[in-house]
Amino acid sequence: MFKKTILTTTFAAVLAFSSQQANATIVLVETNMGDFEINLFDQTTPKTVTNFLNYVKDGSYDNVVFHRSVKDFVVQGGGFRYSGNNTSPFAAVATRGPVDNEPKLSNVRGTVAMAKVADSPNSATNQWFVNLGNNASNLDRQNSGFTVFGVVTGTGMSILDSIEDLYVPATGNFAGAPLRNYSATDLANNVALTASNLVVIEKITVINDSPTTAANLNPAPNTLAGQQTDSSSSGGGSMGSALLLALAGLAFWRRRKV
Repeated sequence: MFKKTILTTTFAAVLAFSSQQANATIVLVETNMGDFEINLFDQTTPKTVTNFLNYVKDGSYDNVVFHRSVKDFVVQGGGFRYSGNNTSPFAAVATRGPVDNEPKLSNVRGTVAMAKVADSPNSATNQWFVNLGNNASNLDRQNSGFTVFGVVTGTGMSILDSIEDLYVPATGNFAGAPLRNYSATDLANNVALTASNLVVIEKITVINDSPTTAANLNPAPNTLAGQQTDSSSSGGGSMGSALLLALAGLAFWRRRKV
């Protein structure tokens, strides 16, 4: 009876642990610029993947915008929807509590990582970004390292490269956001923007729920986490320091409300 109790308790503990793990590894991101897949690193960054999937499953990422694009650096989204009001165009998506930092993998091109608050390693909530270039020397150690929790696979980076090539205004209510079918000339002529000018993530869905699909991807490890870095080091683009990744979306929102 004692052995049976131990086995029953152990089995229950295993089930409880398993239920806390992310139960999907590939998601499809559908945008008005084309679709791409992200393979999630369930085994390596389980807390972050679970956090991301919670937002996926409750529809928090439906119709959010890519609110930030910096050439050769990142495209960032997950935190805002278009409000319909061009004076204050972005409405914040509700967030859950922050997730623990898991800086185990390197921020190389094509990887997907969580944005977070400056000088606060365990502050990531719903915003995420795709690395457009190799940002390992900067983001792998800055703010104790940015957690890479997935990678864009197949030909998906061609979609992100197309978004990167869009016009990004440096000033105005849409500053920092990539814009479709809109130019600096349009901005100078005060041409009104519409929802169709924004890059919208229409929805994100799970398309493969196997927790082992990342087994053959061989992601690069983060060997720099914990090392000191100069917080003023530039990440390029109109936003200045790469440290602004930390609260880029929220800072963007505050500036629009002023």
